[in-house]
Amino acid sequence: MSDVLARICAATRHEVERRRAIVAQPALEARAARMPAPRGFRARLAADATPARPALIAEIKKASPSKGVIRADFDPPALARAYRDAGASALSVLTDMPWFQGRDEYLVAARAAVELPALRKDFMLEPYQVLEARALGADCILLIMAALSPGEAASLHRLARDLGLDVLAEVHDPAELDQALALEGALLGVNNRDLRSLAVDITTFERLAAHAPRDAFLVAESGLATPADVARVAAAGARAILVGESLMRERDVAAATRALMAMGGRA
Repeated sequence: MSDVLARICAATRHEVERRRAIVAQPALEARAARMPAPRGFRARLAADATPARPALIAEIKKASPSKGVIRADFDPPALARAYRDAGASALSVLTDMPWFQGRDEYLVAARAAVELPALRKDFMLEPYQVLEARALGADCILLIMAALSPGEAASLHRLARDLGLDVLAEVHDPAELDQALALEGALLGVNNRDLRSLAVDITTFERLAAHAPRDAFLVAESGLATPADVARVAAAGARAILVGESLMRERDVAAATRALMAMGGRA
């Protein structure tokens, strides 16, 4: 684990303990049990993806550790509607506060504004966070393989599936790919960004996709800014893409989303 990721994970575990002191786990479990059924994140992506055009997971992100504030006029419901109107299949909403200036409320508000399923984008390390995700109404969680041992990943994946949540397992190298493949039914996200250096290399997806099973549901993440980028990862096997920063920087998010996905397939 990189020093940056290790610091993030240490801070996250501390934050989980602070939250647990405010809302005990039994109370959170009861809240999660009262939520309506998830909307089906993977099912929506599978229904929308075509060989010519991957499904889009559109990200709502205010800031990042490397770039600072990305979008000052930040309105999660308006952004969710813009993405929906431009043809996105699902949302990804940052809830991590210290590093991405996210909030739980952003996920709740964005999901309430549209009918799209939503991913809780955060550093998921503890079962408590998985319960939180369900209690917030999330339909999918992110598991970053670089941040988890195989046993931790398996435990969080099992709990998520028991709660009806889909899982996006994120990898960046062959060892992490093997770890993610042990999580039955998980979406397989290949992050083109190296969490050690924060450098982005789109060939990462191409290299790892070549070693993935043919039936893996591959999601390309990071570094996708043009229709040519989308076409490139689609040709390498991406059935979905996750895009945030390049769209968040545009004044007209809906127009930018349409332009990015202008590569045939669904209108």
